[in-house]
Amino acid sequence: MTLQKIKQKKAHIGVIGLGYVGLPLVIEFVKAGFPVTGLDIDKSKIDHLSKGKSYIKHIPEEKTSLLRQKGQFRGSTDFSLVRELDCILICVPTPLSKNSEPDMSYITNTAKEIAQHIKKNQLIVLESTTYPGTTEEVLAPSLEAGSNLKANQDFFLAYSPEREDPSNKDFSTATIPKVIGSDHPKGRELANALYSSIIHKIVPVASTKIAEATKLMENIFRSVNIALVNELKIVFEKMGIDIWEVIEASSTKPFGFMPFYPGPGLGGHCIPIDPFYLTWKARQYGATSRLIELAGEINTLMPNHIIQKIQLSLNNLGKCVNKSHILILGLAYKKNLDDDRESVSFKIMDILTRLGAEVDYNDPYIPIIKPRRAYKEFIGKKSVPLEKIDQYDLVVILTDHESYNYETIVKQSKIIVDTRNSCGKIKSVKIIKA
Repeated sequence: MTLQKIKQKKAHIGVIGLGYVGLPLVIEFVKAGFPVTGLDIDKSKIDHLSKGKSYIKHIPEEKTSLLRQKGQFRGSTDFSLVRELDCILICVPTPLSKNSEPDMSYITNTAKEIAQHIKKNQLIVLESTTYPGTTEEVLAPSLEAGSNLKANQDFFLAYSPEREDPSNKDFSTATIPKVIGSDHPKGRELANALYSSIIHKIVPVASTKIAEATKLMENIFRSVNIALVNELKIVFEKMGIDIWEVIEASSTKPFGFMPFYPGPGLGGHCIPIDPFYLTWKARQYGATSRLIELAGEINTLMPNHIIQKIQLSLNNLGKCVNKSHILILGLAYKKNLDDDRESVSFKIMDILTRLGAEVDYNDPYIPIIKPRRAYKEFIGKKSVPLEKIDQYDLVVILTDHESYNYETIVKQSKIIVDTRNSCGKIKSVKIIKA
């Protein structure tokens, strides 16, 4: 019956977690003609969507306004509405604990919240990035315990990792191939039918564990290669070689090479976190993951390299970090976004503050630092205007937003530590590449 409703676009879709993953899914299902319920514990998100407004920069209001215009969407903080749904997509955070171990609390809390309301024949899909075995070992038991229903018998489970790339102009939710895995043929059939209705290409795999491992492999691939270029940057720098020119030249090879770029450290919800999910799980099997752990160590230590560059640059001006006035350009983890999750800018700001510097930031997309799990001391801090950039002892470019006029920034600054090669071909003794 659920399969037929999906094919007829009469299945009521529920999306739990209306953030960077959940909201694009809501929009696609509404566009496809499905009735959709969005659930989130953050009432402000519900209020925004009820007015057709967006709270995520790269999702324009012309898209969120469709939710109101079509009349097929409702947003709520009432999780009892789960009983009215046919398909439920869980898109909640999966952060790391203070000990760099998986924090499953968002998944388990969501499961406990909805378990008392789920019903037979529902499809429940986990989209949150996590370690292999989560759907089977964490989500299924939590749902069964609170519902007295049996997973993959009374209701069906699947796992489909999110592959969102905010601000990517070449790919969108609908055009990025979607991996789906289930431990039951019926679950796989339902998930395939559901996602096929909004996404161009579906990639079915044999189990939830394979689908979970797929997401980790994708992000660990990036983490290891970023660590490689970060290490090469430091090595080449000691040799007087510009890593950016090396990458540009290497990229001309039409096969066997893929460019990755160095930076001040990792940010975002995926790459700084996902490798540790696998290393933690690997230890349970008595397996080692030395390369993954080493890559994580290199990337995690990159902010220290940036701090050293800042100290050296100030020393050349006859100053020390203590009592220096420093401006950080970019709080978002990635250019042209308003997403500051796991942004390395916070760590660098924290280190500089502890060293006695007076630190401000500018980010055109993040006017004020909102409540967050880490670096709570910066909550409420506001982005400063760039008009007085000449009053700072040093400027650090941590996010290469395209809206910045780098020529003007170089002209008006006393000295710049550029961690992204943002200043490119600009020739100036003020620019220190880091």
